[in-house]
Amino acid sequence: MIDNRNTILAVILSGLVLIAWQYFYNVPQMEKQRAAQQAQTEMAKSEAQGGTGAAPAAATPSTTPQAGAINAPAPVTPAQPATTAAVVDRDAAISATPRVKIETPSLTGSISLKGGRIDDLSLVKFRETVDPASPPIVLYSPSGTAEPYYAEFGWVPSAGSTVKLPDEKTMWQQEGSGSLTPSHPVTLKYDNGDGLTFRRTISIDERYLFTIKDDVSNVGNTPVTLYPYALISRHGTPKVSGYYILHEGLIGYLGDQSLQEYTYKKIDDAKTVSFKVTDGWLGITDKYWASALLPDTSAQLQVRYSSNLVGSIRTYQTDYLEDPQTIAIGGTGSANARLFAGAKEASVVGLNFPVGGFGGYNKELGLNHFDLMIDWGWFYFITKPMFLALDFFYHLVGNFGIAILLVTVLVKLLFFPLANKSYASMAKMKSVQPQLALLKERYPDDKVKQQQEMMEIYRKEKINPIAGCLPVALQIPVFFSLYKVLFVTIEMRHAPFYGWIKDLSAPDPTNLFTLFGLLHFDPTQIPVLGHYLALGIWPIIMGITMWFQMKLNPTPPDPTQQMIFAWMPLIFTFMLAGFPAGLVIYWAWNNTLSVLQQSFIMRRNGVKVELLDNLKATFSFKKAESKT
Repeated sequence: MIDNRNTILAVILSGLVLIAWQYFYNVPQMEKQRAAQQAQTEMAKSEAQGGTGAAPAAATPSTTPQAGAINAPAPVTPAQPATTAAVVDRDAAISATPRVKIETPSLTGSISLKGGRIDDLSLVKFRETVDPASPPIVLYSPSGTAEPYYAEFGWVPSAGSTVKLPDEKTMWQQEGSGSLTPSHPVTLKYDNGDGLTFRRTISIDERYLFTIKDDVSNVGNTPVTLYPYALISRHGTPKVSGYYILHEGLIGYLGDQSLQEYTYKKIDDAKTVSFKVTDGWLGITDKYWASALLPDTSAQLQVRYSSNLVGSIRTYQTDYLEDPQTIAIGGTGSANARLFAGAKEASVVGLNFPVGGFGGYNKELGLNHFDLMIDWGWFYFITKPMFLALDFFYHLVGNFGIAILLVTVLVKLLFFPLANKSYASMAKMKSVQPQLALLKERYPDDKVKQQQEMMEIYRKEKINPIAGCLPVALQIPVFFSLYKVLFVTIEMRHAPFYGWIKDLSAPDPTNLFTLFGLLHFDPTQIPVLGHYLALGIWPIIMGITMWFQMKLNPTPPDPTQQMIFAWMPLIFTFMLAGFPAGLVIYWAWNNTLSVLQQSFIMRRNGVKVELLDNLKATFSFKKAESKT
């Protein structure tokens, strides 16, 4: 009785810890995030209403890399903090400056002739919601808007030089006409009036790759020394998922210094970090989208990650500076750069794996581990093959939900020999249940003797008492890898199944507590318990299949264990309710296959399958209790 009491107390205390954590940590954190977002939105609206609405706010200059950046002087501080200027509507900011349109099958947007920035990009293949009529995902926005995000390229002078170079205020001229398309590059020109002429040729492919070639010719009366640079700048701390299994923030694979990841919080604390590297790339990544600078793999780079406070707004930047070029009188200089700006599709980014995999930009451009732009995690050796298997079956059947079901069957076949032994041992355990019951009657007050005799029976019948744990243990790496793939890969975003499941990467949208839509309120907003009140149809199906599986197994001899196993399906139902629907569908389908497999093995071992009998006994027991 003391052991039983302690077990029950442990379960109750565990539940109290979960509720306390939800109340004292999770709810305040969510409220804090919601309040911060609301304050930022209200500030943007009020400032927009206070502005003229006719022109964008004064552009907040990025922190241009300096010559000798590793021993960097103080960064350039914007002359006018963004908070002192009116934040304007994105469309108004775009229309206020002359631009060159960008039109590709994957991207639309424009290049600003003021500053020559790529600061207007939308991903036409991806929408904000599952509704195909919803707006496309906006990646880049101009400076002066609520969420500026852009890429910039150019030259910086040597220390102490006063040469006039193009900056964020420079007005470039387009040579020729027409939009930037995969078949039509554009060239921009700027003459500084002191003998230097700058030309920028920008080309783009059908996916997300910009190629930038900067040329400068010197017809002045003195040589000039210039450093090519490129940067990606983002203003304001973006909303992130906040899960430890996913990196969002500044990222780069920097030569022999390998992968360098800095969350926004980490770079806020560090302020600036610098590296000297060869064969590297760098950028800023979100969950599904990314922006990365892809310099020539042989270039010597001075790389910098930085976070600066401009007024009350944080600005984040990744940039690099290449070795200097001296342009003689009558000479020319040139610099090449590349920019990835788009969705982190595995087939586009690349996926390195010994068997299968995708080349993508990683292979096409000879980049250094660019496939790590997608966060496959420490257990990439499990998550990568899981994604490759799902992707293979998806292209075979055309639906990721069906692909999950087929991969589950494949995994079952791979682990069949181990599971077969486990279920066979469980079948034998069920056959000796009468003998175990006799031991209780024979030694009612001697627990030690009961255990000794029980182990002797297990040894004689060659039963492994922990064999029942093996099927669950085998599911853990599969469960984790599928969860990771559903969570981080854009291919799963808005991937539909059948019926009401329109997005396998999101929880089941139905809810028992709203009578599946009949009651118009959101129970998940209830303090403390709301997180556990998102109980859809698929989690309920999963719970039922798990309950069936429990009823198929031998009843544990210990009453406390019986109680725990009886409650386990209900606990898992609520635990998995908030998980991606694809994961819950996998678990329900896996349980169903396990019931069929275990029933087959029990019959083959001459053990009666008592699933229906156990179910009837459960309900008859409840009826008997209600009568008494």
